[in-house]
Amino acid sequence: MEKKILHIDVNNAFLSWTAVDRLKKGETLDLRTVPAIVGGDEEKRRGIVVAKSNVAKKFGIQTAEPIYMARKKCPSVIIVPGDHEIYKMYSNKLYKLFLEYTEKVERFSIDECFLDLTEYLKPGEDLIKTGIEIKERIKKEFGFTVNVGVSDDKILAKMASDFEKPDKIHTLFKSEIEEKLWKLPINEMFLVGKKSVPKLNRMGIKTIGDLAKADKAVIIKNFGKYGYTIWKYANR
Repeated sequence: MEKKILHIDVNNAFLSWTAVDRLKKGETLDLRTVPAIVGGDEEKRRGIVVAKSNVAKKFGIQTAEPIYMARKKCPSVIIVPGDHEIYKMYSNKLYKLFLEYTEKVERFSIDECFLDLTEYLKPGEDLIKTGIEIKERIKKEFGFTVNVGVSDDKILAKMASDFEKPDKIHTLFKSEIEEKLWKLPINEMFLVGKKSVPKLNRMGIKTIGDLAKADKAVIIKNFGKYGYTIWKYANR
């Protein structure tokens, strides 16, 4: 039976969840509409950017960079502390909602889950429409947005959810790999980190399609088991 998989990923999770929580407690400023980041203690010059608003991103602020660098890029940036209790609460709310659709929910991280609906869609129900329904319910009931990846394969569903953001739904079925995946730059490949990109580029591998078409033995020789894994994912 063909798998029916959704991958659901919260957009700017920690920043979004913090913003929603503050609005519910009476604040009028939505952190998602201004330059804002979730990070460490600025006074002690300690900590990094854990999450950022899309507005902050426009100033060149990047996740994992030091707080003081973010302040240099945008002097007016609002910095708020992280709160794992809030994150846990919203993560659990999502999980509970997902269980209304399938018992097969797999947490990939605190802000993303796989939903296997293979045996749970009723006759006449459509996987894409179900994904849209879940996305809109989350926005209406919880106040934040998600991206949804739709596929017949878990890894492809995850890669689909990383396409254009925020508040989008994308498909990436096995039959769509060559059309949608292979044209993307290699740095957008699942599990391909920043350190691997230059080495792959030096081998002439610029796109995911280049990796898929590369000699498997050469990739394994240069990257070992990790090389086989990314080559295999490019050839789902």
